[in-house]
Amino acid sequence: MTLVAGVDSSTQSCKVVIRDLDTGAIVRTGRASHPDGSEVDPEAWWVALQEALSQAGGLDDVAAVSIAGQQHGMVVLDAAGTVIRNALLWNDTRSAPAAAALIAELGAAELASRTGSVPVASFTATKLRWLRDAEPENAARVAAVALPHDWLTWRLRGFGPDNADLTELVTDRSDASGTSYWNPSTGEYDHDLIVTALGHDVLVPRVLGPGDSVRAGELVVGAGAGDNAGAAFGLGAGVGDVVVSIGTSGTVFAVTDRPVVDASGTVAGFADASGNYLPLVATLNAARVLDSIASLLGVTHDELGALALEAEPGASGLVLQPYFEGERTPNLPDATATLFGLTLASTTRANLARAAVEGMLAALADGLAALTAQGVEARRILLIGGAAQNPAVQRIASQVFGLRVDVPEPGEYVAAGAARQAAWALSGAAPAWSTPIAHSLEADVRPVITQQYAARR
Repeated sequence: MTLVAGVDSSTQSCKVVIRDLDTGAIVRTGRASHPDGSEVDPEAWWVALQEALSQAGGLDDVAAVSIAGQQHGMVVLDAAGTVIRNALLWNDTRSAPAAAALIAELGAAELASRTGSVPVASFTATKLRWLRDAEPENAARVAAVALPHDWLTWRLRGFGPDNADLTELVTDRSDASGTSYWNPSTGEYDHDLIVTALGHDVLVPRVLGPGDSVRAGELVVGAGAGDNAGAAFGLGAGVGDVVVSIGTSGTVFAVTDRPVVDASGTVAGFADASGNYLPLVATLNAARVLDSIASLLGVTHDELGALALEAEPGASGLVLQPYFEGERTPNLPDATATLFGLTLASTTRANLARAAVEGMLAALADGLAALTAQGVEARRILLIGGAAQNPAVQRIASQVFGLRVDVPEPGEYVAAGAARQAAWALSGAAPAWSTPIAHSLEADVRPVITQQYAARR
């Protein structure tokens, strides 16, 4: 049996999944936690990776490995390969003014045409501009900029402060496309944008193709991927598939065979892990909307779902606009949540539970609408994330999105995508591992839900 390993180094934890190359069957797994916060010493990721690999039985009998990771983060290295400061993660919003400054200087349309996206605080270029302005001494020391999965791949291959060959940094198309200084259409870095952001040019990782590899001794090491691209690849998503991921935040992304450029900034024109493209819309408020309302009602998530299904579609006019922690889509960082339509008749526990689910999904449906407005083909929804297992979320999704909703069996799909990528790097072809579907619901459109939501927007 030939084994391949996939790693998901996410914001919260590091997961390792070791699979059989031929069948995709899971052989071993491991997991380790990451520290909380929006800035982290990358060494914590390295320690967690080693712990997770140890739990998974190590790599001695593994032929290939690939690392997927949280997108966008900024890891800055000096000429000696030393991390200059804690990495700023995708969810660190202190660079929002820097994003606005870059847009003001260059124009949203210009940035979208050169990088596929209009930068927001998540993207690496905005964090480099923040570093230039807030910590100029640190900015002056930067010799190379890496993303989280790039840096971990480099360390896994034996590089670091004791072996600081910065030219051995590698990345992939999907993660590079979230930097705001790489162009998915041309496949080239825009070094002028790096200079505009940071103040001087630096070394950036070499971009590997989807099936390309490097080495760690005898171990084949795949290109890696950003987390959403890893999930899409792990699911086996193809053109016409739209993935709706409901985690702490929400994402709606689709596989396309052409790049998407949205000068409004709503859709980020990312690349994927297979050689295609992955236009994406992100929301800040997803499963935590359900967390908040479940806590308010004093119920579990299962009980919240059961309550929601007691109410009629539209929740008797109760509408929750779920911007509890500001929002990214639409770009309203200072917004708060609002509950509309309260009457003596509508104010029931069941209606509030349903309004929470409908509001969360209607916000994600706005993301789907933004994708299709850019010409993205949408034939079905693949619904993933912890909240996707709730029967109320599944049923109401079929009523909101207007497409068939397939709910895959729960799994570590980012790590699965990395493992599939490792298999490709080893064998020369992407394996056709199947994705088991736990539930499938045909479209059951209830227009009142999205009409009410749009009226309150």
